[in-house]
Amino acid sequence: MALGKQLAPGLKAQDVILLDGDLGAGKTTFTKGLAAGLGIKRNVKSPTFTIIREYQGGRLPLYHMDVYRLEDGSGDELGLEEYFNGDGVNVIEWSQFIADELPEHYLRIVFKRDDDAGETQRTLTFEPHGDHFVQLVDQLEATRHE
Repeated sequence: MALGKQLAPGLKAQDVILLDGDLGAGKTTFTKGLAAGLGIKRNVKSPTFTIIREYQGGRLPLYHMDVYRLEDGSGDELGLEEYFNGDGVNVIEWSQFIADELPEHYLRIVFKRDDDAGETQRTLTFEPHGDHFVQLVDQLEATRHE
């Protein structure tokens, strides 16, 4: 949650954040922090069964998508391009299922659970695509070392 909150101030409309990793790796928890950082007060829930949840009331709208159920690549039917070119921040879980629909610039975050000695830890790998996201990751890294 803390990393999501830290990332939120640098986000702008039409930003696309991809969250990939195993079930239970922390993708929705990260999104909760992102929503809080955007000033969204509503409780963020996993959109597994609804595919897209929309959250308003913050600095920017948040569009949280779980495209796991689109294994057949039917993302074009959801109007994803309208979200990507819209007024909010787009967070997509399981992005590999809509790889052909993704814009050129995005930030991919890979979540990996490290279960060791009964304690669950997470490793997050940030993969920025585009200058804006390279700068965001650099800023996030700089704030972590202050």
